[in-house]
Amino acid sequence: MSERRSIFITGGGSGLGRAVAIFFAERGWFVGIADINEQGMQDTLGLIDGGFTYSHKLDVRDRKAWDEALAAFSTAAGGRIDVVFNNAGIAHGGPLAEQPENEIEAVLDVDLKGVIFGAQASYPHLKKTAPGSVLVNTASLAGIIGAPNLSVYCAAKWAVRGLTHSLDAEWADDGIKVTSLCPGFIDTPIIEQVAVDSNQTVKETLIEAGVEVGHVSEVPPVVWNAVHGDKLDYTVGKTAGRLLKLSRWLPGRVRKEMRSRGIGAEV
Repeated sequence: MSERRSIFITGGGSGLGRAVAIFFAERGWFVGIADINEQGMQDTLGLIDGGFTYSHKLDVRDRKAWDEALAAFSTAAGGRIDVVFNNAGIAHGGPLAEQPENEIEAVLDVDLKGVIFGAQASYPHLKKTAPGSVLVNTASLAGIIGAPNLSVYCAAKWAVRGLTHSLDAEWADDGIKVTSLCPGFIDTPIIEQVAVDSNQTVKETLIEAGVEVGHVSEVPPVVWNAVHGDKLDYTVGKTAGRLLKLSRWLPGRVRKEMRSRGIGAEV
């Protein structure tokens, strides 16, 4: 088994996954990225100056494809996978009563089932390198609060946090740590989409509402801390950190703000 530590990152063709891939590669890790966007992956690898890298086209909704991708990466990385960053995700919003069935299914298939499949497939590889191996699941600020017009997305991300907490207990005896990443709104392609019933992008709407939009560079150090720390949930940005605390100690206040002003509430 190689002595060089390795990390496998889904959603590595853009956004958070790309930033984390570059960050870990700069610190000497063997970095594997997976995505359905092959050009995006090539662009990510092009931003990594030297280092040890690998890419694999992967649809996280395909359970068998997960096994194939991780087996191939393990071989490329010298027989070890230390960290799996279960990060691929999509977002659709709007009033639940009006949300198309295909959007609901897409969010649940990618953001929840894809994460579950990734955890299942990762287990034997992480057990092999334990103790010290880590599964990091990307949840969200939407996994901390219940935001109007994001009901399905919130449902998926709350479930990811529940899965994370359960697996951290379930796999403890195997020496595998499981943790969740809960970023607030980060300036990535996912918020460049046009908002429902609007000519503005989600990003433009958030900025007008005074909501904090963080830079993607804030994320990799938090993922690094998640890999080396011992907390169950790691937030990115002041808003996510504040809301996590409020949801624990003052849930009634969070509920009131969400019902009155939604995600833009100054809590």
